[in-house]
Amino acid sequence: MNAGGKIAFGVTAAMLVALGIEVAYIHYDRARSAQPAAAPDYGPSDPDELVFLKREHPETLADLKDLDGRTVWVQAGGQMEYFPATAHHADYTKPVGALPGAEPLKIVEAFQQARPKGIATRVPAGNGQVLLEFTMPKSADTQKLYAAPVGYKDASGYTFFTDDIFFYEDPHKLYDWPAQTWQAIDAHQVIHGMNQRQVSLALGAVARQASGEYGNGEMVYANAGHPIAVTFTKGRVTAFHPADSL
Repeated sequence: MNAGGKIAFGVTAAMLVALGIEVAYIHYDRARSAQPAAAPDYGPSDPDELVFLKREHPETLADLKDLDGRTVWVQAGGQMEYFPATAHHADYTKPVGALPGAEPLKIVEAFQQARPKGIATRVPAGNGQVLLEFTMPKSADTQKLYAAPVGYKDASGYTFFTDDIFFYEDPHKLYDWPAQTWQAIDAHQVIHGMNQRQVSLALGAVARQASGEYGNGEMVYANAGHPIAVTFTKGRVTAFHPADSL
């Protein structure tokens, strides 16, 4: 092969190599583009936040009739006052206390009653309060009637808080928590390792934040008149003790 032929052959070979590299890259690039994009990593999710809580959105007193004969469970533990009751009437002068978290209530009926002057409740008086009459299946007297305000009526109509006060399904089945945790909640006690949702169900509402910040600090819970200071670290209970005051 003469010199010219060798040069031509070398150029041709180089072009083929370059073409092969380009074809291979194009094939690789297309294959890579065809692969699904990696899902963004949002970090671990709290499974409790994924629990679906049923809501009924009542608008009239008649809508609450759907609860007659049903069992609901207290979601807003330690926040709703309740009173002794007879048929269609609550005795506001003898408050029993605040409904404890996760407590089952067997609903009898809904009724409307004017709240007496001088009586304070978290639910506004309006022109008349709407109350749910119920029995407490876990109490010593399972037939005794009680009533709790769950809404009110004013010039604009009815306002109800039932969707925020109650679970319409058994929370023991909704939340996949350890048996030890549920035992503590049902006994209205706090144990190490609980998260803030669990402590709120066990002890009721937070009365004040003593130190730190949400999830990392000390919070004081009212606990039905027996305040408890609870320390959280990364959202979990690491210490607790009786508090001197609210």
